[in-house]
Amino acid sequence: MKKIINKITLLILTISMIGCSEPDNVIYDVFDGISHGAALRTLDRVSTNYNLFDLNSTFEISVEEQDEENGKLLSKVDVYVKYTDNTPGGPDISKSDVLVSTIPASAFTTSANGLPSTTIKVTFSEALTALGLLSAEQYAGGDVVTFRLEVVLTDGRTFSAADTSGSLQGSYFSSPYAYNAGILCIPTSPITGDYVINMQDSWGDGWQGSEVICTIDGVATKVSLASGSAGTDTITIPVGASTAVWSFSAGDWPSEVTFQIIGPNSGNVIGDFGPSPVAGPIALNLCDE
Repeated sequence: MKKIINKITLLILTISMIGCSEPDNVIYDVFDGISHGAALRTLDRVSTNYNLFDLNSTFEISVEEQDEENGKLLSKVDVYVKYTDNTPGGPDISKSDVLVSTIPASAFTTSANGLPSTTIKVTFSEALTALGLLSAEQYAGGDVVTFRLEVVLTDGRTFSAADTSGSLQGSYFSSPYAYNAGILCIPTSPITGDYVINMQDSWGDGWQGSEVICTIDGVATKVSLASGSAGTDTITIPVGASTAVWSFSAGDWPSEVTFQIIGPNSGNVIGDFGPSPVAGPIALNLCDE
């Protein structure tokens, strides 16, 4: 019932927004008349994975900031990084949030929407140094580096991932404040075969629009849990494929979504995601395939 009420509320809010006198500007005027809140909207995900074999590989995104005064309250954006050790066996050397960089308001430019915008770029080497991972034996393919952004306003208020809801994280605002950069073993060509996707929904009513996507030579193959609490599907990368890019698209209630991807050769779990998988490219541990 709670979900139904929330969806009705969202529908009413959406209808009221569409009825505004300036519908083309709804997404940018949403804070008009509101005395609190800030969003850091994702404009582009240039590169969101690291290559295990390339310390110069980069995490790079572009964002724009919006607050109740259309960016005039922005003081800075702090960029934090943490490390998740997914390597089985041995000690868990996962690392909590550490500050990797600070971007002052003065470093922002003005986007096409008239809001402060900037590019956030961190090399693999910079992330490892901030995390104190100075030896190649401390990290491996399949591990994940997570970036968390925190907006600091001139009045001292801060906004980050803990302040977001599903509507902010989804496609309307695209403001998750957090992004996963997988550490990948990047092959020169895709590893072919059948990839099994095991899907779960903690509420038991399916994924409601969320999808796992594999784009093979520019053609997207999508799988989703249509109903129930669990299901399995398969995506086949055929022999001769030149490129294969995996991603996740968030629908309603991504906090209920989890899934695992099983490798075509090893039978191992090469990716375990959720709840609340971050929309965008996803990292697979292909080192043992």
